[in-house]
Amino acid sequence: MTQRIDYNAASQNAIEPVFAASQYLRSQTTLEPTLLHLVDLRVSQINGCAFCIAMHWREGRESGATDDQMHGLAAWRETSWYSPRERAALAWAEAVTNVATSHVPDDIFEQVRAVFSETEIVDLTLAVATINTWNRLSISFRVPPERAVDLLAHANA
Repeated sequence: MTQRIDYNAASQNAIEPVFAASQYLRSQTTLEPTLLHLVDLRVSQINGCAFCIAMHWREGRESGATDDQMHGLAAWRETSWYSPRERAALAWAEAVTNVATSHVPDDIFEQVRAVFSETEIVDLTLAVATINTWNRLSISFRVPPERAVDLLAHANA
């Protein structure tokens, strides 16, 4: 796959707010890093974003997600590998990602409300919106998954 545009280089000012949202979620929220990476990975699976799947698979492992949790995400409802918070977050992430068809049902909101504070629900929704934005940028501009491996290797060097 050949990358169409390096969106960060082409319009850094436009991309900066997305980076800022990601930074806020990683540094100022009470949401667990593993939970955030599971959400990012699940949304990226739904959207078919190879770059983000590669990135969040690796970041998920670094944050403590188990292989079972990451392998089982596509069938998370059928396993016992997720906490009640993770289950609620995954249901919320799927509903918000598929908002055009799901309209985020009341029963899923109640499930989330039972295990997250109002601030955490807003932060979780921002996390879902942010990974959906990254997915749309990466898919539209054909960012190859190998770039995620390179970026993470550089960040960890």
